[in-house]
Amino acid sequence: PSPHPPSLTAMECRVLSIQSHVVRGYVGNKSASFPLQLLGFEVDSINSVQFSNHTGYSHWKGQVLTADELHVLYEGIKLNNVHHYDYVLTGYTRDTSFLEMVVDIVQELKRANPNLVYVCDPVLGDHGSMYVPQNLYPVYKNKVVPVADIITPNQFEAELLTGKNISTEKDAVEVMDLLHAMGPDTVVITSSDLPSRLGDRFLVSLGSQRHVRPDGSRTTQRVRLEVPKVDAVFVGTGDLFAAMLLAWTHHYPTDLKTACEKTFSVMHHVIQRTISYAHELAGPGRRPSPPQLELRMVQSKADIEDPAIVTEATVIS
Repeated sequence: PSPHPPSLTAMECRVLSIQSHVVRGYVGNKSASFPLQLLGFEVDSINSVQFSNHTGYSHWKGQVLTADELHVLYEGIKLNNVHHYDYVLTGYTRDTSFLEMVVDIVQELKRANPNLVYVCDPVLGDHGSMYVPQNLYPVYKNKVVPVADIITPNQFEAELLTGKNISTEKDAVEVMDLLHAMGPDTVVITSSDLPSRLGDRFLVSLGSQRHVRPDGSRTTQRVRLEVPKVDAVFVGTGDLFAAMLLAWTHHYPTDLKTACEKTFSVMHHVIQRTISYAHELAGPGRRPSPPQLELRMVQSKADIEDPAIVTEATVIS
């Protein structure tokens, strides 16, 4: 593949992004829309919540969109016959009826365009605990994942969805195969507790992509990446990750290795720029605050458009 993929604007790729919105900072649609637009995608956003800022701050205010309100917005798009989408992107949701409405919309859009790709970050929890209500789990497992084409769970979410623990790379491959069997052709486990070959300052991420060859047989490419750890809590990185994986798998649809290298390298550049700036603002020896750790998205424009590859993927099968 060429190092500079063709502009997407000519293809008029359109993404429906159903995610949260914050007035101040970067999370949900604020994390996903700008980077996708930089890479040539048209992005239509539905804000699942409208908050003053993300909930990692001491205070936040705002409104939550109901399933009925989501339906009304979608109906408006449909009545004007402008509901042709190439991609749907979703992230954090707290409400089962809202999530079920998303599934209905995705299914309807797939009937209108069988080539539509649904990219889902199945946000359930991390490090052994759930941070969404328990009743969302069966909806993700039985309804959302089966209609998704690309999913980006962390290790905890991948284990929860499959009922299988990951303690070795072999386990991770089996879990990704189980997730494929549920529906998605592309699975990226964004972070895991597996030991890195580069030492304890790195996280291991794994990806798997299956293709159907012209003769009908299947092939699967699996990759492993060692990603530098950063000692800080960032919000909105999962939303940026899913958006970038959408973009780079569009450019490299049969080359998960390159798509992951580009995606993880964008993440690296944005996070490094953010942490450097946050430490500068906080001053020596002080931990940066949530406002100081807001992603430096606009400042990372060049890295988003053409990331220098700093994270290389190893093909493991």
